[in-house]
Amino acid sequence: MGLLEGKTALVTGGSRGIGRATALRLAAEGARVAVHYGGNRRAAEETVARIVGAGGQACAVPARFDADGGVDRLFEGLTPWLADGGLDILVNNAGISSQSPMAQVTREELERLLRVNVTAPFFVTQRALPMLNDGGRIINMGSIASRVAVSTQIGYTLTKAALEALAPSLANELGRRGITVNTVAPGAVRTDMTEHYTAVPQMVAALEAITALGRIGDPEAVADVVVFLASPQGRHITGRTIDVSGGAYLGPIAPS
Repeated sequence: MGLLEGKTALVTGGSRGIGRATALRLAAEGARVAVHYGGNRRAAEETVARIVGAGGQACAVPARFDADGGVDRLFEGLTPWLADGGLDILVNNAGISSQSPMAQVTREELERLLRVNVTAPFFVTQRALPMLNDGGRIINMGSIASRVAVSTQIGYTLTKAALEALAPSLANELGRRGITVNTVAPGAVRTDMTEHYTAVPQMVAALEAITALGRIGDPEAVADVVVFLASPQGRHITGRTIDVSGGAYLGPIAPS
């Protein structure tokens, strides 16, 4: 029996990358998984098919968080899936990136970043709370961008820092119900969203050189931490940010 047998999970942005890896790992531990997606229906259906093919239970739920009514649409599709037992695990993973320095960030770009990366997870969580069972888990996908200066990610950094700030206050509010709220903060991870630099050998070498473990992460490494926090083993961790960067930017690394 898996660690999450009998549990029901929602993974936003669950069709690709870290979200897909998380959905697959949750399902492998026995959870029923609702896979939210924005625009890539095929990728979401592939994720669901992999879960079902391995003997699990999953469904795909569409909703665009950069459009009006996105959260409402998500819960219209999700509510029937939760009818029998509510929700146990919420993973706020959906997000978008930015590669604009301060001088090039437009109002439209910043507003879209805030809408998808901050407003959507805030209101997804708000809507989920009445459905979230006691002893449940809320896990937000942050980034080490909140502690590392990267000028070309300034808009993205702003949104991830705001999302990270949600966990401590919400953890205090929900703690007496046994609900934990944490943030997982990956560093560089090989996904389609990071392909613009993880496919460049010189960039990869530079990132590896300032990472204690000497390698870029993969989605499965992040998913493992999410599953740990979602499992009984993570029951006494709340209001915290867990760095999953392989030790990026810890300080000078002595030559071997």
